[in-house]
Amino acid sequence: MKAEINGFMLAYSDRGKGLPLILIHGFPLSRKMWRPQAEALAKAGCRVIAPDLRGCGESGLPSGPVNMDTYGDDIVALMDHLGIDKAVVGGMSMGGYVLLNLLERYPQRVAAPIFMVTKAGGDDDAGKLRRTALAELCRAQGSLPVAEAFRNLLFAPETLNDKPELVEEVFGWMRATDPEGAAAALLAMRDRKDCIPLLGSFSQPALVIGADQDQAIPVENSRFIAEGLPDADLCILHGGGHMVNLEQPTGLNQAILEFLADL
Repeated sequence: MKAEINGFMLAYSDRGKGLPLILIHGFPLSRKMWRPQAEALAKAGCRVIAPDLRGCGESGLPSGPVNMDTYGDDIVALMDHLGIDKAVVGGMSMGGYVLLNLLERYPQRVAAPIFMVTKAGGDDDAGKLRRTALAELCRAQGSLPVAEAFRNLLFAPETLNDKPELVEEVFGWMRATDPEGAAAALLAMRDRKDCIPLLGSFSQPALVIGADQDQAIPVENSRFIAEGLPDADLCILHGGGHMVNLEQPTGLNQAILEFLADL
């Protein structure tokens, strides 16, 4: 499905009926990553909505600079378009940064947050330099350098060895990301604010999911978020890396369903 949102065409999927659950993908990915969740959670009684952030997947390209406010505004505009006042919102990695933005700026629209393999802090100086360099490389050479940079980083070592088809499929998704959209996302992540001081002000019941083999965002970041939130459940999945929703889909889906049942 597509809708004209904030001056561009936003692509999204909308499956099932029941409790609205919005899933925000990571970088440099698209809503395709939520395939195991969309099917299982919709069957379990959720309305699962998975957008492609602007410049990602099948959504239109940004017309100018993009920041976390931009992505957050797009999610709220999509909710308005769909007639959803409040939803459970899950964010993976970069999607978690968008979720933090929503919690700060639109807390009344988030019934409960689900943080997946993400972190609350901003980039340090070295991290900002790396993102700037990769964005410039992406604009000069296309998305291949980004896909190659993230290919091995996103998976647990066992997945790289045992599930080469999955690794290649995700590599294809990353390779297909529009270079301008990927560069814009890199700069938006570079410039995002440090949300650690805000964690204590988020009063909604929360679920935090980490993965013990995550090479991109170490599991300690998930523990830190859970400890900083006033009302959070922490789930550490074993044997999964940064793409834990694809590597350990049964465990991740079960954690989400148990959390939703307790709301």
